[in-house]
Amino acid sequence: MTAVTTQSSYTARHLSVLEGLEAVRKRPGMYIGSTDSRGLMHCLWEIIDNAVDEALGGFCENILVTLHDDGSVTVADDGRGIPVDVEPKTGLTGVEVVFTKLHAGGKFGGGSYTASGGLHGVGASVVNALSQRLDVEVDRGGKVHRMSFFRGEPGTFVDPPSGPVPDAPFTPFTEASELAVVGRTAKKTVSGTRVRYWADPQVFPKSAKFAYDELVARMRQTSFLVPGLRLVLRDERGLPGTPGADGPVEEEFVHSGGTVDFAEFLAPDTPLTQTWHLTGTGTFTETVPVLDSRGHMTSQEVERTCEVDVALRWGTGYDTTVRSFVNIIATPKGGSHLAGFEAGLVKTVRKHVEANARRLKVSTKDSADRIEKDDVLAGLTAVLTVRLAEPQFEGQTKEVLGTAPVRGIVSKVVESELGALFTSSKRDHKAQTSLLLDKVVAEMRARVMARKQKEISRRKNALETSSLPAKLADCRSDDVERSELFIVEGDSALGTAKLARSSDFQALLPIRGKILNVQKATVADMLKNAECASIIQVIGAGSGRSFDLDAVRYGKVVMMTDADVDGAHIRTLLLTLFFRYMRPLIDAGRVYAAVPPLHRVEVIGSGRKPAEYIYTYSDAELAATLKRLEKQGRRFKDDIQRYKGLGEMDADQLAETTMDPRRRTLRRVTAADAERSERVFELLMGSEVAPRRDFIVAGAGALDRTRIDA
Repeated sequence: MTAVTTQSSYTARHLSVLEGLEAVRKRPGMYIGSTDSRGLMHCLWEIIDNAVDEALGGFCENILVTLHDDGSVTVADDGRGIPVDVEPKTGLTGVEVVFTKLHAGGKFGGGSYTASGGLHGVGASVVNALSQRLDVEVDRGGKVHRMSFFRGEPGTFVDPPSGPVPDAPFTPFTEASELAVVGRTAKKTVSGTRVRYWADPQVFPKSAKFAYDELVARMRQTSFLVPGLRLVLRDERGLPGTPGADGPVEEEFVHSGGTVDFAEFLAPDTPLTQTWHLTGTGTFTETVPVLDSRGHMTSQEVERTCEVDVALRWGTGYDTTVRSFVNIIATPKGGSHLAGFEAGLVKTVRKHVEANARRLKVSTKDSADRIEKDDVLAGLTAVLTVRLAEPQFEGQTKEVLGTAPVRGIVSKVVESELGALFTSSKRDHKAQTSLLLDKVVAEMRARVMARKQKEISRRKNALETSSLPAKLADCRSDDVERSELFIVEGDSALGTAKLARSSDFQALLPIRGKILNVQKATVADMLKNAECASIIQVIGAGSGRSFDLDAVRYGKVVMMTDADVDGAHIRTLLLTLFFRYMRPLIDAGRVYAAVPPLHRVEVIGSGRKPAEYIYTYSDAELAATLKRLEKQGRRFKDDIQRYKGLGEMDADQLAETTMDPRRRTLRRVTAADAERSERVFELLMGSEVAPRRDFIVAGAGALDRTRIDA
């Protein structure tokens, strides 16, 4: 009986019909993703992208974005300006249609834009709906037209003399809207649009802020994708932690090299190949509803043209940086164009690896030698842009391209253009494609070897035989957080360290002097090197792209080398190995450098008081210590011991100064500034000798000869 009553009481009057911009205010997440800072930034992108669409059409050269100190933002462009005449179907001006009607605009096949970022006709109207106040000014025909909106409703504000404010008295239009003419344009001004809005505090929380760094990155990105377009960002907010904290600041972005410049800007490592530019076009047909002359929707077959523009280069590293765009709109989650790019890339490289199988020493029949996508993408930096009319996106946030035929077009362009480079008779192209194939095959072998290493390097229990290196003096503890691996220099230091360590949680791995400089070597050479292979095997988490931080066998990895020039060199070589092939270990703060003492001062005891030993870690500390002892009237032996290496210490001294967690000093290795670290490693350890020589010569004047340990 209850169920029948409930069912019968659910009638049509319980249904809500949201009209106009009500739907946007009721469910803003559907249109902008969220109502936090991310959604606030998305609103700004919608207005900026409308201006950029004018630039894509060749009608706009300058865009100025201003962050005001009252929380509002202005986007100004010198494009054609929003139409100010009356749209015949609605009887409203073009300005009011654009800012108040969902799914209205110049991007629905009317010939205004051949390729644009705004596609659904909801961008400007959604921003208007979610703004407490929005003012738009349009320069057209020598006049300045103006209209204001309060939470999406057109009307007029009575502003104070100090300027516009969002909470000024507002009067909505009742009978008819008015697009007011408020002045004449300057002589040099032909046309343009200025939009200023205040985000609605009823929609966005106080914590939502415009992110300056994100704006800079997006505007720089746009300047690369639309060559010649000048974008200016002005910040007047004075927010702490931003470049404009001490006063208004402006940054300008303009580039003429397009995607090639963008790829070179994004590249994080030393180039292995030049930046190659691949371009092409393709056509496809799709059935779309089109408005006929009577205003009726009819399905028609429409031929579309898709333009493909790719810039790509490979570097010596293994990180992959691929940015994809559709009509300059970023698609961070990819889509059909990215799938086609990767498919064409892998197919082309596989084909040429097989063609050069004999030189590369790979088997075309062995499945283990099959090139996979990750092998090809290792070290790749690429910018992929496609331009087409009315692309299909998944949702208004436009993060995924859904137009299926684009995949085949992009794949064919990549196969054709990249294949031409591989078969080119030019010497440069031959040399670079040869290096690329060597790198891809080396990555494939590294992946296979890393998988095998992970299978055999897990901790063995007492009933299993260990396949770890025989020279490893492992610890008894299975507690990863507590265990420590000391990489020690030479067998002499190993002997002392064995007596000094706590075998419960401290493991020792000796290395023979200086390991391979992996900054210069290939992945294959690194894996062939016995010392490098032993370190990777003992740590147990693989290397490069396959490195798994959760599989690391020790909580701390400590480099314990002599306190001399050779020790510093070995430590640098080890750091280069960790930075290039086990980077997550450094990022997690699990790599340390031991700090052994340089001197031991024996203070003579008085009476029954025994002698005291003081350790110092630098010449400056030694001088200060001796001066302090003299001031205190304490005597010390003149033959102060100077340690040349860890092998000179006895076990008690090594334990007390370097290995005992209660007394030792460890330096944690960090790479907070990754790009700068990469440049330093390339300068000091890379294959280019000239920059390193210049660096040494430039710093030679500041070198103290007494510091040279020779």
